[in-house]
Amino acid sequence: MWSTVPSQKEPPVAYIGWDALWPLYDDLKEATAVSLIGMLLCVGGEFLRKLAVFTAKTNFNHVVQSVHEEGHQLVTHGVYNYCRHPSYVGWFYWSIGTQLILVNLVCIVAYVVASWKFFNERVFIEENMLLHFFGDDYYQYQKRVSTGLPFILGYKLEL
Repeated sequence: MWSTVPSQKEPPVAYIGWDALWPLYDDLKEATAVSLIGMLLCVGGEFLRKLAVFTAKTNFNHVVQSVHEEGHQLVTHGVYNYCRHPSYVGWFYWSIGTQLILVNLVCIVAYVVASWKFFNERVFIEENMLLHFFGDDYYQYQKRVSTGLPFILGYKLEL
């Protein structure tokens, strides 16, 4: 609980007391169910990300490639059979889970927005390159498997 005695080191908002600014905050801090959901998202997201890297093996790279390297293959099996970007899906939900664990309302919203914006742009750029590298194979893959990220469609090529 914030101090109710003014101090020269505290910002003026601290005198008001956090409860006055956010009445639900204390109740949410006791919401172990919210933290538990966050833990599940973190563990599940991290597992999915690691599974994606393991499945793709040498075809996985942390940097979007602009040159099709020899031996680079399109991975559509395993976890990639269920979503086109399982590593991103894992990280997306992991990042949100961290803030649910902390029951940090402001950052939950900020992390959802920031993560969504980042992956929306990244998937668009990456899929443009994958269509360039793999052509119709990737186009057909796009048609049958979603990105896995909420409201992110990726780069759509109209053939």
